[in-house]
Amino acid sequence: MERSLVMVALFAALIAALGLIPPVTLGFGVPITAQSMGVMLAGCVLGARRGGLAALLFIALVALGLPLLAGGRGGLGVFASPTVGFVVGFPIAAFVTGLVMERLRSVAVFPAALLSALVGGVLALYVPGVLGLAFVLGKSVPEAVLLVAAFIPGDIAKAVIASALTVMLAQARPESLLSRG
Repeated sequence: MERSLVMVALFAALIAALGLIPPVTLGFGVPITAQSMGVMLAGCVLGARRGGLAALLFIALVALGLPLLAGGRGGLGVFASPTVGFVVGFPIAAFVTGLVMERLRSVAVFPAALLSALVGGVLALYVPGVLGLAFVLGKSVPEAVLLVAAFIPGDIAKAVIASALTVMLAQARPESLLSRG
């Protein structure tokens, strides 16, 4: 139990730390950040429940006002911004990523992590992200999909990096890959 709590807190901190990498904000108010890669890693390494809890802890800290999102954003105002869907989607994405990773235990780590990160960290994150963006900006869902299309190449690259890091962790400390335990 203690180990699980420490890992959840550690990955919440990792997601926060990845927000320190300067974001690139697109014209419609949604920044390209490394934080979604932290969400992918949380799911790949911790599994569904712990990964989702790590992202949920991160979101709770943001809601309390800590400036942990890229660009030093935090507080309840974040939940009225164009990024609301992506922020709310972090725990969902981490959970789905971890769930896919757990289901693919018999598959080698890299392909399992890559598929998990793409399904959870990209697809599952984009659903609430697009819906939130459409709602806040008053756009249709197809219009919002076109706006977020600019994120797809970068998110695929983040999924590949998260998968490679998961493999490195599995090789160096196999017992740390809780999604496989």
